[in-house]
Amino acid sequence: MGGEVDRFQHGAALAMLLGDWSTGPGPLYRKLADALARAAEDGALAAGERLPSERELSRSLAVSRATVVTAYEELRTRGVLDRRQGSGTRISGDRRPPRADGRVQNGSGTAIMQRLIDGTGPLISLSCAADEGVPEVARALEEVARDDIADLLADPGYHPRGLPALRSAVAEHYTAQGLPTSPDEVLITSGAHQALVLLAEVYLRAAPSVVVEAPSWSPCLDIFRQHDADLVPVPLDDEGIEPTALAAALAERNPALVYVMPTFHNPTGRLMSAARRRRVAELAARHGVAVVEDNAYAGDRLTPGDVALPSPLAGYAPRGCETLTVESLKGVWGGLRVGWVRGPVGIIERCARRKAMADLGSPLIEQSVAARLVPRLGELGERRARVQLDHCTLLETLLAERLPEWRWRRPDGGSSLWVALPEGHDAGVFAQLALRHGVEIVPGSMMDPTGRHDSYLRIPFLREPDVLAELVDRLAAAWTELCRHGPRDDTPLRPVV
Repeated sequence: MGGEVDRFQHGAALAMLLGDWSTGPGPLYRKLADALARAAEDGALAAGERLPSERELSRSLAVSRATVVTAYEELRTRGVLDRRQGSGTRISGDRRPPRADGRVQNGSGTAIMQRLIDGTGPLISLSCAADEGVPEVARALEEVARDDIADLLADPGYHPRGLPALRSAVAEHYTAQGLPTSPDEVLITSGAHQALVLLAEVYLRAAPSVVVEAPSWSPCLDIFRQHDADLVPVPLDDEGIEPTALAAALAERNPALVYVMPTFHNPTGRLMSAARRRRVAELAARHGVAVVEDNAYAGDRLTPGDVALPSPLAGYAPRGCETLTVESLKGVWGGLRVGWVRGPVGIIERCARRKAMADLGSPLIEQSVAARLVPRLGELGERRARVQLDHCTLLETLLAERLPEWRWRRPDGGSSLWVALPEGHDAGVFAQLALRHGVEIVPGSMMDPTGRHDSYLRIPFLREPDVLAELVDRLAAAWTELCRHGPRDDTPLRPVV
Protein backbone atom coordinates (compact mmCIF):
# COMPACT_ATOMS: atom_id res chain seq x y z
CA MET A 1 0.00 0.00 0.00
CA GLY A 2 1.16 3.58 -0.59
CA GLY A 3 0.00 7.15 -1.08
CA GLU A 4 -2.53 8.30 1.50
CA VAL A 5 -1.94 5.40 3.92
CA ASP A 6 1.81 6.15 4.11
CA ARG A 7 1.48 9.76 5.29
CA PHE A 8 3.06 9.07 8.69
CA GLN A 9 5.70 6.47 7.96
CA HIS A 10 8.30 9.17 8.75
CA GLY A 11 8.71 9.87 12.44
CA ALA A 12 8.69 13.68 12.22
CA ALA A 13 5.24 13.73 10.59
CA LEU A 14 3.79 11.41 13.23
CA ALA A 15 5.39 13.43 16.04
CA MET A 16 3.60 16.57 14.81
CA LEU A 17 0.31 14.69 14.73
CA LEU A 18 0.69 13.44 18.30
CA GLY A 19 1.36 16.90 19.75
CA ASP A 20 1.98 16.93 23.52
CA TRP A 21 1.57 13.17 23.95
CA SER A 22 4.29 12.90 26.62
CA THR A 23 2.75 15.21 29.25
CA GLY A 24 1.00 13.90 32.34
CA PRO A 25 1.77 11.02 34.70
CA GLY A 26 2.80 7.50 33.77
CA PRO A 27 5.63 5.85 31.85
CA LEU A 28 6.46 7.14 28.39
CA TYR A 29 5.77 3.88 26.58
CA ARG A 30 2.21 3.78 27.94
CA LYS A 31 1.57 7.45 27.14
CA LEU A 32 2.85 6.85 23.61
CA ALA A 33 0.64 3.81 23.21
CA ASP A 34 -2.38 5.73 24.51
CA ALA A 35 -1.69 8.67 22.16
CA LEU A 36 -1.44 6.40 19.12
CA ALA A 37 -4.61 4.57 20.17
CA ARG A 38 -6.47 7.91 20.50
CA ALA A 39 -5.25 9.02 17.07
CA ALA A 40 -6.57 5.77 15.58
CA GLU A 41 -9.88 6.16 17.45
CA ASP A 42 -10.27 9.76 16.27
CA GLY A 43 -9.56 8.80 12.67
CA ALA A 44 -6.39 10.91 12.49
CA LEU A 45 -4.59 7.60 11.80
CA ALA A 46 -6.58 5.67 9.21
CA ALA A 47 -7.00 1.94 8.97
CA GLY A 48 -4.03 0.55 7.06
CA GLU A 49 -1.89 3.60 7.86
CA ARG A 50 1.78 2.65 7.96
CA LEU A 51 3.71 3.76 11.05
CA PRO A 52 7.44 4.49 11.29
CA SER A 53 9.93 1.84 12.26
CA GLU A 54 10.82 1.63 15.95
CA ARG A 55 14.22 3.18 15.29
CA GLU A 56 12.82 6.05 13.19
CA LEU A 57 10.07 6.95 15.67
CA SER A 58 12.38 6.75 18.68
CA ARG A 59 14.72 9.26 17.04
CA SER A 60 11.90 11.68 16.22
CA LEU A 61 10.33 11.46 19.69
CA ALA A 62 13.66 11.60 21.59
CA VAL A 63 12.95 8.34 23.41
CA SER A 64 14.79 5.05 23.42
CA ARG A 65 14.03 2.42 20.83
CA ALA A 66 12.88 0.14 23.65
CA THR A 67 10.17 2.66 24.56
CA VAL A 68 8.69 2.52 21.05
CA VAL A 69 9.07 -1.27 20.84
CA THR A 70 7.15 -1.66 24.11
CA ALA A 71 4.44 0.79 23.01
CA TYR A 72 3.99 -1.03 19.70
CA GLU A 73 3.81 -4.39 21.50
CA GLU A 74 1.07 -3.06 23.80
CA LEU A 75 -0.91 -1.71 20.83
CA ARG A 76 -0.67 -5.04 19.04
CA THR A 77 -2.05 -6.68 22.18
CA ARG A 78 -4.95 -4.17 22.18
CA GLY A 79 -5.64 -4.89 18.52
CA VAL A 80 -4.74 -1.38 17.41
CA LEU A 81 -1.70 -2.40 15.31
CA ASP A 82 -0.90 -5.18 12.87
CA ARG A 83 2.62 -6.33 12.06
CA ARG A 84 3.01 -7.95 8.64
CA GLN A 85 6.17 -9.32 7.10
CA GLY A 86 7.35 -6.97 4.34
CA SER A 87 4.60 -4.43 5.09
CA GLY A 88 5.76 -2.95 8.38
CA THR A 89 3.60 -1.82 11.29
CA ARG A 90 0.14 -0.56 10.34
CA ILE A 91 -3.08 0.56 11.99
CA SER A 92 -5.42 -2.41 12.17
CA GLY A 93 -8.09 -2.54 9.50
CA ASP A 94 -10.69 -3.54 12.07
CA ARG A 95 -11.15 -0.05 13.47
CA ARG A 96 -14.29 1.98 14.16
CA PRO A 97 -14.94 5.04 11.96
CA PRO A 98 -13.50 8.38 13.09
CA ARG A 99 -15.37 10.51 15.63
CA ALA A 100 -17.25 13.51 14.29
CA ASP A 101 -16.11 15.72 17.18
CA GLY A 102 -14.49 18.51 15.20
CA ARG A 103 -10.88 17.69 16.10
CA VAL A 104 -8.25 19.06 13.73
CA GLN A 105 -6.65 16.10 11.97
CA ASN A 106 -4.83 17.13 8.81
CA GLY A 107 -1.88 19.29 7.82
CA SER A 108 1.41 20.20 9.46
CA GLY A 109 -0.28 22.84 11.59
CA THR A 110 -2.37 20.23 13.43
CA ALA A 111 -0.72 20.54 16.84
CA ILE A 112 -0.82 24.36 16.71
CA MET A 113 -4.51 24.62 15.86
CA GLN A 114 -5.50 21.82 18.26
CA ARG A 115 -3.67 23.63 21.06
CA LEU A 116 -5.95 26.65 20.53
CA ILE A 117 -8.95 24.34 20.84
CA ASP A 118 -7.77 22.29 23.82
CA GLY A 119 -5.98 25.02 25.81
CA THR A 120 -2.41 24.99 27.03
CA GLY A 121 -2.79 23.37 30.45
CA PRO A 122 0.38 23.50 32.58
CA LEU A 123 2.65 23.94 29.57
CA ILE A 124 4.39 27.11 28.49
CA SER A 125 3.13 26.91 24.94
CA LEU A 126 5.06 28.67 22.20
CA SER A 127 2.48 27.82 19.53
CA CYS A 128 0.80 31.22 19.84
CA ALA A 129 2.78 34.46 19.43
CA ALA A 130 -0.06 36.85 20.28
CA ASP A 131 -0.07 39.33 23.17
CA GLU A 132 -2.80 40.64 25.47
CA GLY A 133 -4.98 43.48 24.23
CA VAL A 134 -3.91 47.11 24.51
CA PRO A 135 -5.87 49.40 26.90
CA GLU A 136 -7.17 51.44 23.96
CA VAL A 137 -9.48 48.54 23.08
CA ALA A 138 -11.42 49.06 26.31
CA ARG A 139 -11.63 52.81 25.75
CA ALA A 140 -12.83 52.35 22.17
CA LEU A 141 -15.48 49.92 23.41
CA GLU A 142 -16.68 52.51 25.93
CA GLU A 143 -16.90 55.11 23.17
CA VAL A 144 -18.92 52.74 20.99
CA ALA A 145 -21.30 52.03 23.85
CA ARG A 146 -21.72 55.75 24.49
CA ASP A 147 -21.83 57.18 20.96
CA ASP A 148 -22.50 54.44 18.40
CA ILE A 149 -24.71 51.79 19.93
CA ALA A 150 -28.04 53.45 19.11
CA ASP A 151 -27.19 53.72 15.41
CA LEU A 152 -25.85 50.15 15.38
CA LEU A 153 -29.02 48.78 16.94
CA ALA A 154 -31.13 50.68 14.41
CA ASP A 155 -29.26 48.84 11.64
CA PRO A 156 -30.46 45.35 10.53
CA GLY A 157 -26.93 44.19 11.38
CA TYR A 158 -25.89 42.41 8.17
CA HIS A 159 -22.98 43.87 6.20
CA PRO A 160 -21.15 41.06 4.34
CA ARG A 161 -18.60 43.54 2.95
CA GLY A 162 -18.08 45.10 6.37
CA LEU A 163 -19.25 48.11 8.34
CA PRO A 164 -18.97 51.12 5.99
CA ALA A 165 -17.20 53.23 8.63
CA LEU A 166 -14.52 50.56 9.07
CA ARG A 167 -14.05 50.04 5.34
CA SER A 168 -13.55 53.81 4.98
CA ALA A 169 -11.05 53.84 7.86
CA VAL A 170 -9.04 51.00 6.28
CA ALA A 171 -9.08 52.75 2.89
CA GLU A 172 -7.76 55.95 4.48
CA HIS A 173 -5.13 53.91 6.35
CA TYR A 174 -3.68 52.61 3.06
CA THR A 175 -4.03 55.92 1.24
CA ALA A 176 -1.92 57.54 3.97
CA GLN A 177 0.77 54.90 3.31
CA GLY A 178 0.99 55.87 -0.35
CA LEU A 179 -1.44 53.24 -1.63
CA PRO A 180 -4.59 55.07 -2.83
CA THR A 181 -7.58 52.98 -1.82
CA SER A 182 -11.35 53.33 -1.95
CA PRO A 183 -13.81 51.57 0.41
CA ASP A 184 -15.00 49.45 -2.54
CA GLU A 185 -11.52 47.86 -2.59
CA VAL A 186 -11.82 46.68 1.05
CA LEU A 187 -13.57 43.63 2.52
CA ILE A 188 -13.74 43.20 6.31
CA THR A 189 -13.14 39.65 7.53
CA SER A 190 -13.03 37.72 10.80
CA GLY A 191 -9.26 38.03 11.17
CA ALA A 192 -6.55 37.63 8.56
CA HIS A 193 -7.12 33.87 8.59
CA GLN A 194 -10.60 34.20 7.07
CA ALA A 195 -9.25 36.57 4.44
CA LEU A 196 -6.81 33.86 3.32
CA VAL A 197 -9.58 31.26 3.33
CA LEU A 198 -11.74 33.42 1.04
CA LEU A 199 -8.87 34.16 -1.34
CA ALA A 200 -8.04 30.47 -1.54
CA GLU A 201 -11.65 29.73 -2.47
CA VAL A 202 -11.50 32.32 -5.24
CA TYR A 203 -8.14 31.40 -6.73
CA LEU A 204 -7.66 27.67 -6.07
CA ARG A 205 -10.79 26.12 -7.53
CA ALA A 206 -8.72 24.04 -9.94
CA ALA A 207 -6.22 23.02 -7.18
CA PRO A 208 -3.15 24.50 -8.88
CA SER A 209 0.14 25.41 -7.18
CA VAL A 210 1.01 28.26 -4.80
CA VAL A 211 4.48 29.77 -4.45
CA VAL A 212 5.26 30.24 -0.74
CA GLU A 213 8.22 31.44 1.27
CA ALA A 214 10.39 28.85 3.01
CA PRO A 215 9.98 29.03 5.92
CA SER A 216 6.39 30.17 6.31
CA TRP A 217 3.61 29.76 8.91
CA SER A 218 2.10 26.29 8.61
CA PRO A 219 -1.55 27.04 9.62
CA CYS A 220 -1.67 29.49 6.71
CA LEU A 221 -0.12 26.92 4.38
CA ASP A 222 -2.73 24.41 5.52
CA ILE A 223 -5.41 26.68 4.03
CA PHE A 224 -3.84 26.10 0.60
CA ARG A 225 -3.33 22.38 1.31
CA GLN A 226 -7.04 22.02 2.04
CA HIS A 227 -7.64 22.98 -1.59
CA ASP A 228 -5.15 20.30 -2.72
CA ALA A 229 -2.79 22.97 -4.02
CA ASP A 230 0.85 22.06 -4.53
CA LEU A 231 3.14 24.28 -2.43
CA VAL A 232 6.25 25.55 -4.21
CA PRO A 233 8.71 26.73 -1.53
CA VAL A 234 11.14 29.55 -2.34
CA PRO A 235 13.90 30.53 0.13
CA LEU A 236 14.46 33.93 1.76
CA ASP A 237 17.47 36.18 1.94
CA ASP A 238 17.97 39.29 4.08
CA GLU A 239 15.62 41.36 1.85
CA GLY A 240 12.77 38.88 1.51
CA ILE A 241 11.83 36.12 -0.91
CA GLU A 242 14.81 35.32 -3.17
CA PRO A 243 14.09 36.79 -6.65
CA THR A 244 16.10 34.36 -8.82
CA ALA A 245 14.44 31.33 -7.25
CA LEU A 246 11.06 33.08 -7.43
CA ALA A 247 11.50 33.76 -11.15
CA ALA A 248 12.37 30.11 -11.76
CA ALA A 249 9.34 28.89 -9.79
CA LEU A 250 7.00 31.21 -11.69
CA ALA A 251 8.37 30.09 -15.04
CA GLU A 252 8.36 26.37 -14.26
CA ARG A 253 5.17 25.90 -12.25
CA ASN A 254 2.70 28.53 -13.55
CA PRO A 255 1.16 28.95 -10.08
CA ALA A 256 -2.19 30.54 -9.25
CA LEU A 257 -0.77 32.62 -6.40
CA VAL A 258 2.40 33.94 -4.81
CA TYR A 259 1.96 34.11 -1.03
CA VAL A 260 4.40 36.32 0.89
CA MET A 261 4.66 38.06 4.28
CA PRO A 262 6.58 41.30 3.60
CA THR A 263 5.92 43.13 6.92
CA PHE A 264 7.04 41.36 9.19
CA HIS A 265 7.64 37.80 8.10
CA ASN A 266 6.50 34.95 10.34
CA PRO A 267 8.61 33.24 11.68
CA THR A 268 11.81 35.14 10.79
CA GLY A 269 10.62 38.70 11.55
CA ARG A 270 12.26 40.06 8.38
CA LEU A 271 11.10 43.20 6.63
CA MET A 272 11.06 42.92 2.84
CA SER A 273 12.89 45.88 1.30
CA ALA A 274 11.15 48.33 -1.01
CA ALA A 275 13.35 47.21 -3.91
CA ARG A 276 12.44 43.58 -3.33
CA ARG A 277 8.74 44.40 -3.16
CA ARG A 278 8.98 46.10 -6.54
CA ARG A 279 10.88 43.13 -7.98
CA VAL A 280 8.33 40.60 -6.70
CA ALA A 281 5.46 42.61 -8.16
CA GLU A 282 7.24 42.94 -11.51
CA LEU A 283 7.92 39.20 -11.72
CA ALA A 284 4.32 38.38 -10.82
CA ALA A 285 3.01 40.80 -13.44
CA ARG A 286 5.31 39.34 -16.10
CA HIS A 287 3.99 35.83 -15.44
CA GLY A 288 0.36 36.83 -14.90
CA VAL A 289 0.25 35.55 -11.31
CA ALA A 290 -1.68 37.15 -8.45
CA VAL A 291 0.20 38.11 -5.27
CA VAL A 292 -1.23 37.75 -1.77
CA GLU A 293 0.73 39.76 0.80
CA ASP A 294 -0.07 38.82 4.39
CA ASN A 295 0.83 41.72 6.69
CA ALA A 296 -0.87 40.43 9.83
CA TYR A 297 2.23 41.40 11.85
CA ALA A 298 2.59 44.88 10.35
CA GLY A 299 1.85 46.50 13.71
CA ASP A 300 4.64 44.60 15.49
CA ARG A 301 7.64 46.75 14.66
CA LEU A 302 10.80 46.90 16.80
CA THR A 303 12.20 50.08 15.24
CA PRO A 304 11.51 53.73 16.16
CA GLY A 305 8.62 55.44 14.41
CA ASP A 306 10.93 57.88 12.61
CA VAL A 307 12.19 54.93 10.53
CA ALA A 308 9.55 54.74 7.79
CA LEU A 309 8.30 51.34 6.70
CA PRO A 310 7.93 50.58 2.99
CA SER A 311 4.45 50.88 1.50
CA PRO A 312 2.52 47.62 1.09
CA LEU A 313 3.76 45.52 -1.79
CA ALA A 314 0.65 46.51 -3.75
CA GLY A 315 2.01 50.06 -3.83
CA TYR A 316 4.91 48.88 -6.01
CA ALA A 317 2.84 46.77 -8.39
CA PRO A 318 2.83 47.73 -12.08
CA ARG A 319 -0.42 48.10 -13.97
CA GLY A 320 -2.08 44.74 -14.48
CA CYS A 321 -0.53 43.05 -11.45
CA GLU A 322 -3.31 41.58 -9.32
CA THR A 323 -2.26 42.17 -5.71
CA LEU A 324 -4.23 41.37 -2.56
CA THR A 325 -3.19 42.87 0.79
CA VAL A 326 -4.29 41.05 3.95
CA GLU A 327 -3.97 42.65 7.38
CA SER A 328 -5.64 42.53 10.80
CA LEU A 329 -5.77 44.06 14.26
CA LYS A 330 -3.78 41.18 15.74
CA GLY A 331 -1.20 43.65 17.05
CA VAL A 332 -3.93 45.53 18.92
CA TRP A 333 -5.76 42.45 20.18
CA GLY A 334 -6.27 39.12 18.44
CA GLY A 335 -9.51 38.70 20.36
CA LEU A 336 -11.22 41.34 18.25
CA ARG A 337 -11.02 38.92 15.29
CA VAL A 338 -11.10 41.81 12.83
CA GLY A 339 -9.10 41.65 9.62
CA TRP A 340 -9.45 42.73 6.02
CA VAL A 341 -8.33 42.23 2.46
CA ARG A 342 -7.63 45.10 0.07
CA GLY A 343 -7.64 44.38 -3.66
CA PRO A 344 -9.28 44.88 -7.07
CA VAL A 345 -13.01 45.56 -6.82
CA GLY A 346 -13.92 42.46 -8.83
CA ILE A 347 -11.95 40.14 -6.54
CA ILE A 348 -13.31 41.85 -3.45
CA GLU A 349 -16.83 41.27 -4.78
CA ARG A 350 -16.12 37.56 -5.31
CA CYS A 351 -14.74 37.26 -1.78
CA ALA A 352 -17.72 39.16 -0.36
CA ARG A 353 -20.15 36.69 -1.90
CA ARG A 354 -18.27 33.83 -0.26
CA LYS A 355 -18.17 35.62 3.08
CA ALA A 356 -21.93 36.16 2.89
CA MET A 357 -22.33 32.41 2.40
CA ALA A 358 -20.03 31.72 5.37
CA ASP A 359 -21.35 34.07 8.06
CA LEU A 360 -23.42 36.94 6.53
CA GLY A 361 -20.82 39.41 7.80
CA SER A 362 -18.65 39.96 10.87
CA PRO A 363 -20.18 41.32 14.14
CA LEU A 364 -20.86 45.06 13.99
CA ILE A 365 -19.90 46.03 17.53
CA GLU A 366 -16.37 44.65 17.07
CA GLN A 367 -16.16 46.42 13.71
CA SER A 368 -17.26 49.69 15.26
CA VAL A 369 -14.51 49.32 17.88
CA ALA A 370 -12.05 48.59 15.08
CA ALA A 371 -13.15 51.69 13.14
CA ARG A 372 -12.03 53.79 16.11
CA LEU A 373 -8.69 51.97 16.39
CA VAL A 374 -7.54 51.81 12.76
CA PRO A 375 -6.79 55.57 12.51
CA ARG A 376 -4.55 55.17 15.58
CA LEU A 377 -2.51 52.19 14.34
CA GLY A 378 0.62 54.29 13.86
CA GLU A 379 0.46 55.70 17.37
CA LEU A 380 -0.35 52.30 18.90
CA GLY A 381 2.46 50.63 16.96
CA GLU A 382 4.99 53.18 18.19
CA ARG A 383 4.02 52.61 21.82
CA ARG A 384 3.95 48.85 21.38
CA ALA A 385 7.37 48.85 19.70
CA ARG A 386 9.10 50.09 22.85
CA VAL A 387 7.53 47.34 24.96
CA GLN A 388 8.24 44.63 22.39
CA LEU A 389 11.85 45.70 22.07
CA ASP A 390 12.29 45.36 25.84
CA HIS A 391 10.82 41.84 25.76
CA CYS A 392 12.92 40.85 22.76
CA THR A 393 16.10 42.14 24.42
CA LEU A 394 15.33 40.27 27.64
CA LEU A 395 14.78 36.98 25.80
CA GLU A 396 18.01 37.46 23.85
CA THR A 397 19.92 38.13 27.07
CA LEU A 398 18.50 35.06 28.80
CA LEU A 399 19.24 32.80 25.83
CA ALA A 400 22.78 34.13 25.50
CA GLU A 401 23.42 33.37 29.17
CA ARG A 402 21.84 29.92 29.40
CA LEU A 403 22.10 28.60 25.82
CA PRO A 404 25.14 30.26 24.25
CA GLU A 405 25.37 27.62 21.49
CA TRP A 406 22.06 28.77 19.98
CA ARG A 407 22.08 31.41 17.23
CA TRP A 408 19.57 33.92 15.86
CA ARG A 409 19.29 37.18 13.95
CA ARG A 410 17.47 40.01 15.72
CA PRO A 411 14.15 40.39 13.86
CA ASP A 412 13.10 43.64 12.20
CA GLY A 413 9.67 43.16 13.73
CA GLY A 414 7.13 40.54 14.63
CA SER A 415 6.89 38.81 17.97
CA SER A 416 9.38 35.92 17.90
CA LEU A 417 13.00 34.90 17.56
CA TRP A 418 13.86 32.42 14.82
CA VAL A 419 16.54 30.37 16.54
CA ALA A 420 19.00 27.92 14.99
CA LEU A 421 20.26 24.99 17.05
CA PRO A 422 23.88 23.88 16.60
CA GLU A 423 24.63 21.93 13.44
CA GLY A 424 23.49 18.34 13.52
CA HIS A 425 20.57 18.87 15.93
CA ASP A 426 16.96 18.36 14.89
CA ALA A 427 14.55 20.88 16.47
CA GLY A 428 11.71 18.37 16.11
CA VAL A 429 13.59 15.89 18.29
CA PHE A 430 14.42 18.61 20.81
CA ALA A 431 10.75 19.67 20.83
CA GLN A 432 9.76 16.21 22.08
CA LEU A 433 12.17 16.45 25.00
CA ALA A 434 11.14 20.06 25.72
CA LEU A 435 7.54 18.86 26.11
CA ARG A 436 8.67 16.70 29.04
CA HIS A 437 10.13 19.83 30.61
CA GLY A 438 6.86 21.75 30.20
CA VAL A 439 7.47 23.72 26.98
CA GLU A 440 5.62 23.30 23.70
CA ILE A 441 7.84 24.30 20.77
CA VAL A 442 7.06 24.86 17.10
CA PRO A 443 10.00 23.30 15.20
CA GLY A 444 11.20 24.49 11.81
CA SER A 445 10.08 21.28 10.10
CA MET A 446 6.48 22.47 10.54
CA MET A 447 7.23 25.65 8.58
CA ASP A 448 9.50 24.47 5.79
CA PRO A 449 8.79 21.21 3.93
CA THR A 450 12.20 21.36 2.21
CA GLY A 451 14.06 20.31 5.36
CA ARG A 452 16.38 23.33 5.23
CA HIS A 453 15.12 24.62 8.58
CA ASP A 454 14.81 21.39 10.55
CA SER A 455 17.33 22.74 13.07
CA TYR A 456 15.31 25.93 13.75
CA LEU A 457 12.60 26.76 16.26
CA ARG A 458 10.36 29.77 16.87
CA ILE A 459 10.41 31.38 20.33
CA PRO A 460 7.83 34.16 20.94
CA PHE A 461 9.00 36.90 23.30
CA LEU A 462 5.59 38.42 24.12
CA ARG A 463 5.57 37.06 27.66
CA GLU A 464 5.99 38.60 31.10
CA PRO A 465 9.64 38.72 32.29
CA ASP A 466 9.14 36.00 34.91
CA VAL A 467 7.56 33.72 32.29
CA LEU A 468 10.47 34.33 29.89
CA ALA A 469 12.93 33.47 32.65
CA GLU A 470 11.07 30.26 33.50
CA LEU A 471 10.79 29.43 29.80
CA VAL A 472 14.54 29.69 29.24
CA ASP A 473 15.24 27.69 32.41
CA ARG A 474 13.08 24.85 31.09
CA LEU A 475 14.62 25.02 27.62
CA ALA A 476 18.11 24.95 29.12
CA ALA A 477 17.24 21.94 31.28
CA ALA A 478 15.84 20.07 28.26
CA TRP A 479 18.91 20.98 26.18
CA THR A 480 21.29 19.80 28.91
CA GLU A 481 19.47 16.50 29.21
CA LEU A 482 19.50 15.96 25.45
CA CYS A 483 23.22 16.76 25.11
CA ARG A 484 24.33 14.77 28.16
CA HIS A 485 22.05 11.78 28.19
CA GLY A 486 20.21 11.54 24.87
CA PRO A 487 16.69 10.11 24.70
CA ARG A 488 14.91 8.73 27.74
CA ASP A 489 14.34 5.06 28.40
CA ASP A 490 11.57 4.20 30.84
CA THR A 491 10.62 0.74 29.55
CA PRO A 492 9.82 -1.71 32.34
CA LEU A 493 12.67 -3.86 33.54
CA ARG A 494 12.17 -7.58 32.87
CA PRO A 495 14.89 -9.37 34.80
CA VAL A 496 15.68 -12.94 33.88
CA VAL A 497 16.48 -15.13 36.91
